[in-house]
Amino acid sequence: MTFTKTTEQPSKYEHLEKMSVQELLANINQEDKTVPDAVEKALPQIETLVTQIIAKMKLGGRLFYIGAGTSGRLGIVDASECPPTFGVPFDLVNGIIAGGDTAIRRAVENAEDNATQAWKDLLEHDINENDVVVGIAASGTTPYVIGGLAACNKNNISTGSISCNAESPLSQTAQFPIDVVVGPEFVTGSSRMKAGTAQKLVLNMISTATMIQLGKVKGNKMVDMQLSNTKLVDRGVKMIMGEIPISYEEASTLLKKYGSVRKAVAGFNKK
Repeated sequence: MTFTKTTEQPSKYEHLEKMSVQELLANINQEDKTVPDAVEKALPQIETLVTQIIAKMKLGGRLFYIGAGTSGRLGIVDASECPPTFGVPFDLVNGIIAGGDTAIRRAVENAEDNATQAWKDLLEHDINENDVVVGIAASGTTPYVIGGLAACNKNNISTGSISCNAESPLSQTAQFPIDVVVGPEFVTGSSRMKAGTAQKLVLNMISTATMIQLGKVKGNKMVDMQLSNTKLVDRGVKMIMGEIPISYEEASTLLKKYGSVRKAVAGFNKK
């Protein structure tokens, strides 16, 4: 099959600079509506990867996202949200970006073109056979990401990928590829738009489904969330009240005593 970068194909819209603000917003929105449908078509691939991640985590493994530019930043966002949301250790889900932390805010020249650096970055985290590494690249051609997955394959480490082009070199390298084909961008080649949105949706699915399967959610509540601000403490108190017929003040006291919703409810029920 011939590989075509649909993410680089010309936009369906011409003369963007002549559009009104209303026209620009309406057309961008129209394109964005197509993204969930593209994700839906990839659900079987997403399921296969998530099942592998869950199995590896039950063996004590971790999840790593590697990417460059927007893709790398999205991986970092998803990884950084897992500890406060699910109360897991900070090194359970990790986001690594080409060019290092500097590249989170500012592009690092040629960082994505280094095919050997990702493996070096992973070695700093003592990567091992229980871990899973997911490469994220809208184009599916980023050397940093492909090189990282290729090295993982050689070292018997499970690999997945998220790309927005069908049959990309990245997808052919990953053991568990995900292809979310969103087509040309509103602004030609601007893959931070539909492709970025698609990647974010898939990352949400991967981390959330994994954490639920690992028991980090009870009912539909984040019972292990970190109580890092007033809003989350209030949410935790109300969760406890939903499980136990006690007052707000009593629930607040329990939460302060035990430090988490799960432990507070368990502690009360042991009385």
